[in-house]
Amino acid sequence: FTAVAVLSLALGIGANTAIFQLLDAVRLRTLPVKNPQELAEVRITDMTGARGSYSISQPQVTNRVWEQIRDQQQAFSGIFAWSADRFNLATSGEARVVQGLWVSGDTFNLLGVQPILGRVFSPDDDQRGSSPRAVISYSFWQREFGGDASVVGRELMVGGHPVEIVGVAPASFFGLELGRSFDLAVPICAEAIVRGPGARLDSGVTWYLTVMGRLKPGWSLEEASNHVSSISPGIFEATLPPGYPPDSVKDYLAFKLAAFPAGAGTSELREKYSNPLWLLLAIGGLVLLIACANLANLQLARASAREREIAVRLALGASRERLIRQLMAESLLLAAAGAGLGLVLARGLSQFLVSFLSTEGNALFLNLSPDWRVLGFTIALAALTSVLFGLTPALRGTRTDPGSVMKAGGRGLTASRERFSLRRALVVSQIALSLVLLVGALLFSRSLRNLQTQDAGLAQSGILLANTSIERLNIPSERRLGFKQEMLDRIRSIRMVEAAADAWVIPLMGSSWSNAVWMDGSDSTQREETSFNRVSPDYFKTLRIPLLAGRDFDDRDTPTSVRVAVVSETFARRLGSGPNPIGKRFWVETTPSSPETVYEVVGLVRDSKYEDLHDDFLPTAFLAVSQDPRPNTSERILIRSTAPLANLTSSVKATIAEVNPEIGISFQVFETQIQNSLLRERLMATLSGFFGILALLLACIGLYGILSYGVASRTKEIGIRIALGAERNSVVWLVMREALLLALIGVAIGLPAVLAAVRLVESLLYGVKPADPAIISVAVLLMIAVAGLAAYVPARRATKVDPMTALRYE
Repeated sequence: FTAVAVLSLALGIGANTAIFQLLDAVRLRTLPVKNPQELAEVRITDMTGARGSYSISQPQVTNRVWEQIRDQQQAFSGIFAWSADRFNLATSGEARVVQGLWVSGDTFNLLGVQPILGRVFSPDDDQRGSSPRAVISYSFWQREFGGDASVVGRELMVGGHPVEIVGVAPASFFGLELGRSFDLAVPICAEAIVRGPGARLDSGVTWYLTVMGRLKPGWSLEEASNHVSSISPGIFEATLPPGYPPDSVKDYLAFKLAAFPAGAGTSELREKYSNPLWLLLAIGGLVLLIACANLANLQLARASAREREIAVRLALGASRERLIRQLMAESLLLAAAGAGLGLVLARGLSQFLVSFLSTEGNALFLNLSPDWRVLGFTIALAALTSVLFGLTPALRGTRTDPGSVMKAGGRGLTASRERFSLRRALVVSQIALSLVLLVGALLFSRSLRNLQTQDAGLAQSGILLANTSIERLNIPSERRLGFKQEMLDRIRSIRMVEAAADAWVIPLMGSSWSNAVWMDGSDSTQREETSFNRVSPDYFKTLRIPLLAGRDFDDRDTPTSVRVAVVSETFARRLGSGPNPIGKRFWVETTPSSPETVYEVVGLVRDSKYEDLHDDFLPTAFLAVSQDPRPNTSERILIRSTAPLANLTSSVKATIAEVNPEIGISFQVFETQIQNSLLRERLMATLSGFFGILALLLACIGLYGILSYGVASRTKEIGIRIALGAERNSVVWLVMREALLLALIGVAIGLPAVLAAVRLVESLLYGVKPADPAIISVAVLLMIAVAGLAAYVPARRATKVDPMTALRYE
C-alpha cells in the first residue's frame, strides 16, 4: 500500500512540479541583476508599416533611434541597448559559432553586474574607432580557457578580427534574454570593425537593438512611458532614413515609443511556451486528481480492514476528532514522502524538457535551481493531496458504530455499502477525467501528424544546407556574383551531389521577405502582399518543386538583362494573371534600398510552403540571384544527395577549401531544421500522450480495484448462484456489466467536460477540429475497452468461486 501510494503521488507531484519549475523559469523569475523591478524596456508600441529588417514578435529599434533615445530621454537614471547575435571564432574553414551580445558601454554598470576578473565596459569602449573588446561569460571562460586567471588581455578572433578580452562576467549573469545565455559581449560600435561593410550602425531600416533603462527615483513606469511617447515625434523625424518609401513615411513618423516592465528580461520563448506550459500544468493537475481518487479508494479499502481497530479505539474512549487527526497524519506522511520523491523526479523531468526543447546549435538555457516558489508549490501540492485522498476516508472510517462492528457477523454492513458507493463514484470521476485527457492527447498527436505528413510542396529529406561566408576574402561587390557562382559550380561537380542551388530565404526556417506587388497595367492601389526569395538556377530542381510552365533561371538572366521572376500558383491566382502568367509583368513597391521595379514572369511553379508549416500557401515570387544588384558576403546553399551525411559534408568542406581555405562554412540538415520548428507541437503531443496513458492506467487500476473488491464482498452470493446452476458466462456478465455501467456513466459525465475543455486548445491545433467526432469516438471506445480489460480478471476470478467454500464463507 505504501509503495503504491508514494509512487502514485511521486509521479503526479513530480510531473506537476517539473512543469511548474519550467513556468517559474520562463514566466515568473526576474533577471539576476541589481533591483530588476526598476528596469523598463523602451520600444515601439505598434510597428505596422515598418520597412526593412525586423522581428514581428520582438519589436526593436535601429541604432539611430537608440542614439536619439539615449540623448533625449529624462525618465531613466541610465539607459542602455543590446542585441543578441552569433559570432564565428574560427579563422578559416568550418565555422565555430558562439552566442554573443552587442551591448552599449553602460550596460554592465547599469545592471549592477560586477566582473570576477578584469573589468566591464565603460562608455569609452563604445565609441566608433575604438579597438574591439570583449567581456566573456563565466561558462565560456571555464569551457574555453579552463578558468585560467590570466585570460584578461588575451585576444579572440571574432569574424576574423582580433578582439581583446577585458573581463569575465560572474556565473550568475547569463544575459538579458530568457532561454539564451551569452558567451561573449562586444560593444555596439565595434560592429563597424567586426562586420565591416555589413555593419548596421548607420542603417535606418535594420531594427535590431533592444533598449532598456533603470527608472529614476520617484518616476513610475506610466510616467516614463508618457515621457518617451512625448519625445517620439522628434526622434522619428530626426531619424527618417533617406530614400524611405514615400508611402511609408507617414507610418514611420507616427511611430510611438512606450515603456514596459523588463525585470524578467525579454524572450520569444516566453510568448511561445507560456500558454502550452499552463495547459500542461492543468493536464498534470487532472492526472494528480485521478491519482488522489485512486488513493482515496485504497484508503477506503483500508478503512474497511481497520473497522474493528477503530471500533475498539472508540469503545475505549477515543474521540472521533482524535482518530481523524491520526488518519490524516498518516495521509500527510504518505503525501510528504510522495512529494519528496516527486521533487527528485521533477529535477530530472524538467531537465529532460529543457533538452527536449533545445536544438543543435541553439541550446536552451534556463535556470532550474529550485526557489521558494517551486518549494512552496510542492508543499502546497503535498498538503492538498493529503486532504483530497485522506479526509473523506478518515471521516467515513470514524463513523463506525462500535456495537455493530463488535458483533460477530455485523462488520458494519451499512457503512460498507456507503463506502462501496463512494468508491464507485470515485472510479466514475476517474473515467470522466481520463476521457478529457485522452481526447486531448489524441488531438495533439493528430495535429502533429498533420503537420509532419502534409504536402508542403517541396522535398524535405536528403538535403544538406551549407552556410558559407566570403567576408574575410574582401572581394569587391562587383566580383562577388562571379565568385559565388564558381563556388556553387564546384559543389555541383561533386560526384555524390544530385543538385545544388543557393537561396536568400531557406523555406520553412522562420525567416521571410515580403513586399507589395501589382500587375502591370492595373491600379497600384490594387496591391497584394507577396513573399519573395532570390534563388539560383536549379533551386526548383533541388527542392523538387515542379515547374508548371515557362522556364527556370539560366545564363540569360544577367545584371543588365530584363528583370525576371518565377511565380507560384497562388501568385498567379491572386494577382489575376490567369492560369498561364508567362510573359506578363508585375511591379514591386519602393523599398528603402530600391525604387519601384518591374519584373517579367518567365516561369510558373507549384505552390510550396514558405515561412512555416502552419501557413497556408502564400503568393510567392522568386527572383534571380544573378540579377542581385547588391551581392552580400554570405551564401546559403541547398545540396540534394542520397550519400551519407558524413561523406557529403566532408566532400563539400574539401571542395570549398580548394576554392579558398578562408571561406567560412557551417552545415545544417534541412529536414532536422524543419522538425525543430515543430518543437512546441511535439512537446504537447508527447506530454499529453504520456499523461493520457498514465490517466488510463490509473483509471484501469481504480476500476480493477473496485471490481475485485466487489467480487470479494459478493463471494457468498456468487457461490450460491453457481450452486443453483448459474452458467459461468452469466457470472462473467454480472461483473462485466458493472464495469461497463461505470464506464458509460463516466463517459456520459466526461463528454460535456471534453466539449468545454477542447475549446481551450483550439489555437494550438493544426488541421483538426477541437470537437472532432472521430477522435472523441476513438477515445470513448478506448475508454470502454480499458474498462472491459480491467473487469476481465475479476470476472474470471468470480467464475472460479467454489460453491462449497463460498457457503462456508461465514
